[in-house]
Amino acid sequence: MLEYVTDRWDRLSLQAFLHVSAVVQCTVLAAVLGVAIGVAVYRSPVGSALATALASTILTIPSFALLALLIPVFGLGADTTVVALVLYALLPIVRNTIVGLAGVDPAVSDAARGIGMSRVGVLTRVELRLAWPAILAGMRVATQMLMGIAVIAAYAKGPGLGSEVFSGLANAGSANAMNQALTGTIGVVVLALLLDGVYVLVNRLTVSRGVRG
Repeated sequence: MLEYVTDRWDRLSLQAFLHVSAVVQCTVLAAVLGVAIGVAVYRSPVGSALATALASTILTIPSFALLALLIPVFGLGADTTVVALVLYALLPIVRNTIVGLAGVDPAVSDAARGIGMSRVGVLTRVELRLAWPAILAGMRVATQMLMGIAVIAAYAKGPGLGSEVFSGLANAGSANAMNQALTGTIGVVVLALLLDGVYVLVNRLTVSRGVRG
C-alpha cells in the first residue's frame, strides 16, 4: 500500500485537500445557519423543540437516500455534496447553540442590559461568547460526522477521498482494489484526527481556562 500511495501521491494529496476543504466549508456554512436558527428559537421551548426535531429528522435519513433525493434537483457534483453535508451538520450545531444560549445565567444578561447594552449587544458580546464553548463542541462533532459522510458523497461525484473507496470496492479482486479502499479509508481517519487536533487548539485559544476547567 505504501508503494501505491507513493506512486499516486499527487492525486491522493489533491483528493485529501478537497475532502478537508469540503468538510470545513460545509461545517462553517452549517455553523452560520445553525447558530442563526439557535438564536431565533432558544427563548421559545416550542421553537427549540421544533428546530431540534427537524434537524434530528434530517440526520435519520440514510446518506444514499438523501443524495438520491438531491441529485435530481442539484445534479451530480459539488452542489449536491454541499447541500447534503450542510443538512447533516445542522443537528449538533443547532442543539448546542440552543443549550449554550439557554444556559447563560439570566443575571449576567440583566447586568449587561443594566449598564446600557442593547439587546443585540447583549446577544453578541455576552450571551454568544458564553455559549461559544458549546457551539464549538457542536461544530467539532459535526466535522467528525461529515468526514465520514463525505466519503458517501462520492456516490454523487462529490470531491474527496470517497472516490478511492468507491473505486476500490467497484474493482474488488483487481490488483489495486484493496490498496484503493484502504488508502481512502485510512486517509479519512488520519484527516479526521488532524482536524480534531485543530479543534483542540482552537478551543485552547478561544475559551478561557476557567470556562474549560
